[in-house]
Amino acid sequence: MASSYGENASKSALRSSYLELCRNFPEGLAAGVDRAVVRMLGMVREYREAGLVLAYVPFHEEMDTRPVIERALAQGKRVALPYLQPRTSRLSFFEVASADGVELASRGMRVPPVGEQPLEAGEMVGSVCLVPGLVFDGEGYRVGYGAGYYDEFLAFYPGEKIGLVRSMQVSSNPLPHDEHDVPVDVLVTEGSVWRCRRL
Repeated sequence: MASSYGENASKSALRSSYLELCRNFPEGLAAGVDRAVVRMLGMVREYREAGLVLAYVPFHEEMDTRPVIERALAQGKRVALPYLQPRTSRLSFFEVASADGVELASRGMRVPPVGEQPLEAGEMVGSVCLVPGLVFDGEGYRVGYGAGYYDEFLAFYPGEKIGLVRSMQVSSNPLPHDEHDVPVDVLVTEGSVWRCRRL
């Protein structure tokens, strides 16, 4: 695992550091690494057995998830993408038929198809949620962009939480977190599948 500033570092300092790291990662190398992450995801039992995948589209320098979406659909899985409800600032997920042709909204979210209804919690039982983040630690805690949308959603999410991340974005030191932060269950990098251990 890569190093970080450790648990004494502030989230804002970690966020700035890993944003810079991702910006400077060579584009050609990133594409190969991201393809390897997609292959490793296929080794995760919960992903293989899931009929529904809650995915996301990349924001700024996040890992390219479009191949994940395309592969999941090709495997006959249902795929849903997040939408930030403007009045409540809460995440909802809407089922999509492809990663293309869906209007991009703020913060990398996608505008849902007109007239469609968001998925209910009961429909998400047995699903997997792919969780974005700038850096993760071995217990599954993460530092994202700081808005807290995913933590609020994941607090009530009934399925398996999977972080997709390049290995350079996995910290060997514990990340700062509080009682509102929700860790993922599994980390998938280009070289490993890591079952998160929490003390």
